[in-house]
Order: sequence, then C-alpha cells, then structure tokens
Amino acid sequence: MSKSEMPFLDHLEELRWRIIKSLISVVIFTIFAFTISDYVLDWLLVPASQISAPISLQVLKIQAIFIIKLEIALIVGVIISLPVILYQIWAFLAPGLHKHEKKYVWPLIFFAMVSFCLGGAFAYYILIPYTLDFFLGLAPANIANNIAIDYYFGFLLRFIIVFGVVFELPVLSVILSSMGLINPTFLKKYRRHAIVIIFIVAAILTPPDPTTQIMLAVPLVILYEVTIFISYIFSKKRKANS
Repeated sequence: MSKSEMPFLDHLEELRWRIIKSLISVVIFTIFAFTISDYVLDWLLVPASQISAPISLQVLKIQAIFIIKLEIALIVGVIISLPVILYQIWAFLAPGLHKHEKKYVWPLIFFAMVSFCLGGAFAYYILIPYTLDFFLGLAPANIANNIAIDYYFGFLLRFIIVFGVVFELPVLSVILSSMGLINPTFLKKYRRHAIVIIFIVAAILTPPDPTTQIMLAVPLVILYEVTIFISYIFSKKRKANS
C-alpha cells in the first residue's frame, strides 16, 4: 500500500509523530536559546541606548528577568526550529504533491526564512528606534520615562514578530498562486483597495505621526507589488503544468 493510500488513522499517527518531532526540536532549541538569552537581552537593549529621548529601564517584579529570558528563549527556539518544523510539514504533505510542486518546497522554505528575517530586521533597525523616540519624546521635561523592563521587551518582540509575519506576504502569494486561489488579474483589479487598506492598517498600528505611517505603509505596498509579480510567474507555470 502506498503512502497516499494509507488509512485515515495511519495518517493521523504519522501527523502525531511529525508534531512530536517538531515539539522536541522546539524544546531542544529553547533550552539552547536560554543559555544565550543574556546575549539576546543585550541585543534588544541596543535600541534604547541609541535614541535621543531619555529612558530608564527598571525591574519592577522579582521574577521579571527570569520570565523575560523564558519568553525570549521560547521565541528564539521556535525561530531556530522553523526549518525542522517546515521539513516535518513538507514530509507529511510530500506524498500528495506532484513532482513539479516538490521542487519548489525547499526554495520556498528558504524564502520564508529570509522574508521573516527581513521583516524582523526592518522593525528592529528602522521602525523601533523611531517609534521609541516618538513615544518617549512626548513626555514633558519634568516627567521621567521609567519603563518596566518586561513591557519594553514585550514591545520590541511584538514589533519584530509582527513584521516578520507581515513580510511573509510574498510567500503566501506563491502558495495561493500555485493552488490557483489568486491570480495577477485579481490582485491588479483590487490594487487601489489594497493600498487604502494598507494605509488604514499603518495608521492603526503606528503612532499618530505621518512619517511613521509612511515608513510602515510603503514597504507593505512594495510587498503587494512583489506579490503581483510572483503571482504572475507562478500562475503562468501552473497553466503550463496543467
């Protein structure tokens, strides 16, 4: 019996083992990440030292640093485990893929990792310093910016993860175009609507400052145009293979 003809319960059993292997990978890399969490903490503190607005980070809870290290270790552990997790997903789905679809899997995984890193880097090196400066610069001279350390790290990590996910838009385009769910004609037709939505989302996610909104909206518009181009390529290949 071929793998594609496996009984439903056997598929569930294989899925269970794929999930277990992924979780084991996350646990191992989370433990490793905890051992280097001090270096990650120092890296996340850099934006606070490069802004012009005064800031004082404080530990307000006894267990705050330990909890922060655990959160950082888990996030870093998941990120490092992504190749393993994506491989397990691919290994589970591979029997149902066509030969011409399988050759795109590893480039797609690599593309997904690079896109996530680019999004995180954009948030860390460009948006976060400007946003910190804007918010903290609003405080009058007689009010000190005393920030709880856990709130500071939570703010940074949310920014980095959100932008890492947002930059996966081209990867999503590859998948949906390969499945025939979207095409360049559809994306071009609703380009104006998408741009309006992008600027609305940028206005919601950023401070009430036009510069920050543009800094977020422009990369998203560029990503949308990249998505149209990618959709065109993969829609063309899909038609050629059908």
